[in-house]
Amino acid sequence: MRWRKPVFQVVGALAAAVALLWLVALPDDPFGGVPCSTVVTDRHGELLGARIADDGQWRFPLCDSVPRKFAVALIEFEDRTFYRHPGVSLRAVCRAAWQNLRAGRIVSGASTLTMQVIRMSRRKPRTLWQKGVEMFLATRLEVRCSKEDILRLYASHAPFGGNVVGIDAAMWRYLGNDGSDLSWAEAATLAVLQNAPSSIHLARNRSRLLDKRNRLLRHLADKGYLSVEDCALAVEEPLIGSPLPLPNHAPHLVEHYDKIRHGRKTVTSIDLALQRQTAACTDRWSRELRTRGINDLAAVIVDVASGGVVAYCGNADPAHLRPGACVDIARAPRSSGSILKPLLYCAALQEGTILPRTLLPDVPLRFGNFAPQNYDRKFVGAVPADQALVRSPNVPNVWLLKEHGLSRFVGQLRKAGFTTVDSRAERYGLTLILGGAEVTLADATGVYAALAAFCNGSHGELPAGFPFFDRVAVYEMFEAMKCVDRPDELDMRMVTSVTDIAWKTGTSYGSRDAWAVGVTPQYAVGVWAGNAEGQGSPDLTGTRVAGPVLFDLFDLLPRGGWFPAPTAGEGVSASVCRQSGMLAGPDCTDTLRLLLPSNAMRSRVCPYHRQVRLSADGRYRVEDPGEPARTVSMFILPPAMAWYYKQQHPEYAPLPPLRPAADVDERFEIMRFIYPSQGSVVSIPRHLDGEVRGATFTLAHVAPSKTVFWHLDGEYLGTTCDLHKFRIAPPPGIHRLTVVDEDGNTLSVEFRVV
Repeated sequence: MRWRKPVFQVVGALAAAVALLWLVALPDDPFGGVPCSTVVTDRHGELLGARIADDGQWRFPLCDSVPRKFAVALIEFEDRTFYRHPGVSLRAVCRAAWQNLRAGRIVSGASTLTMQVIRMSRRKPRTLWQKGVEMFLATRLEVRCSKEDILRLYASHAPFGGNVVGIDAAMWRYLGNDGSDLSWAEAATLAVLQNAPSSIHLARNRSRLLDKRNRLLRHLADKGYLSVEDCALAVEEPLIGSPLPLPNHAPHLVEHYDKIRHGRKTVTSIDLALQRQTAACTDRWSRELRTRGINDLAAVIVDVASGGVVAYCGNADPAHLRPGACVDIARAPRSSGSILKPLLYCAALQEGTILPRTLLPDVPLRFGNFAPQNYDRKFVGAVPADQALVRSPNVPNVWLLKEHGLSRFVGQLRKAGFTTVDSRAERYGLTLILGGAEVTLADATGVYAALAAFCNGSHGELPAGFPFFDRVAVYEMFEAMKCVDRPDELDMRMVTSVTDIAWKTGTSYGSRDAWAVGVTPQYAVGVWAGNAEGQGSPDLTGTRVAGPVLFDLFDLLPRGGWFPAPTAGEGVSASVCRQSGMLAGPDCTDTLRLLLPSNAMRSRVCPYHRQVRLSADGRYRVEDPGEPARTVSMFILPPAMAWYYKQQHPEYAPLPPLRPAADVDERFEIMRFIYPSQGSVVSIPRHLDGEVRGATFTLAHVAPSKTVFWHLDGEYLGTTCDLHKFRIAPPPGIHRLTVVDEDGNTLSVEFRVV
């Protein structure tokens, strides 16, 4: 009996090998590597859209759950002992063997649902050997997975005819919904269809399919899953028809997730009901704008509390025919126009560069080769910082960027979430604040939503390193934005949400981009309009085009209150000069106490109020200490600022001149026009081809190095220095030429052009 021991050893070794093989037989995911469709849903699981798998199949990722009615119908049709067997049904195997022997051919496979999962994952020929392998692996799968997990695997990978794979794809393709309200007739149809999708099809052999469905329904009634009455109604229910197109509610968003989460399911923060309303609104506006040569329109709505995008229109296309509509303009970098000005205002407040109403210069300025111009080419001398945000003149904002620091502001924009501001600060220059940087609508709306969340008090939900950290500064920014004038095109009688919206528009150079961004404590809304190809339009401005769309979108949203006002502990209390908007100095006579950002004490003390000794009649300044005089506190701006400022503020009292000495000729001239003289007639030369050349006007200054500002009929022309000559081509008629030097001295001449 010596042979027994070696035999036992061999048998033991084989048993151990089989056991080991059994333990490691299956990978963690039996369907690993099988391509799936990209599926995107709203926050409630409603399908927004999907993209077909790489192998051309509509195969959704593993389903979260199997509809109850379908699970019952499937088990009763395919594997009635599913919940009782360990992966293999011995009774079914014996029955199949007897049937196959009696028939002399394969007529029954005895496959359980678990075995079918193995077969679908392996894709091997149907042979007896492979059947044995399937049984072996099925028992292993039963140990690794729960019955519900196995059912999910089967339902997700079962074929349903054509290129439809899995129950989720089948319900959307055949029923047009997610199966939450699946009827017994629909469940039975899908259970029968997956059994033999090649021979039973919705487009052929429908009578056979109907017969099998009804037999299954009657069986389910016999088992007590539905009443006789319900069964009778289900039998009469029409058979489902041809495949349906999948929903396509947010095509650009679906494409975005197809790129970054290809072949996976993504549950977004989109609210499908609001998405549909937003699409209807943008489609309506798109039809109107296209008649004006404006072809592209994008909109994004962000929920402030969660930071999630609740509606996304990458590019409106009412007819779904326009080729350019495939461009997701909401994520395309575009010139920012003026929509960064509120952020500069907030950053400057936060750092103590300015206070909310600090006077900023609005005079002709030059920074190297860059001379910014206001939209209307006019100047007001000085403008409060909050009004520089509200009215959006370019010159004060460029000056503020220079004072705050270009590099500092670029860094703050990056940290805030502007992903496309990725170049060195020098590349943008001071034109950054006028549209010199390219940003995306999605980024801009998200940044303003984050600021709103911070202003609401959601400090802990901001990303690490968020650069705007002073709530008083953010609150003042929103307070200023709330005062921006509403668009003239907006019918205020038709808008319910007309109050308490902080908003800002922007228009890029050449009228190529129209922006509008608005914020409430609940929502941030962004709108962009223009042409993706880059062509401009005279009518394309943020106020006239993007603004009305913005307010229409806000009208879709619930109304709410305003941001909570900052408390004393969130800032510092300080005395501020009413006239300059700066920290009050000892000579400021009209002051008020305000709650300011924490760094406000770094700001400048008012330099414009000073003590001045005046003659008794107030006509002259008195410097002789022996001469009788009265001392008053006066608000005195620098000369160039004063000259423009007093044109808008008649109440402004300029600094009186010094009392002239007896030996001083009061007729002394600081400037004189060489050409033209007062009342002269000017002829504008032309080239032989008729092109207007313009006439050269010349000025003499006692100090040629002084900068001189030239104006024609109140319109700013430019500056000269050293050589004071300016070529002008005014139209025929009477004109007034005015020059102002940097000390505020002025000279005017009238002439007639023929």
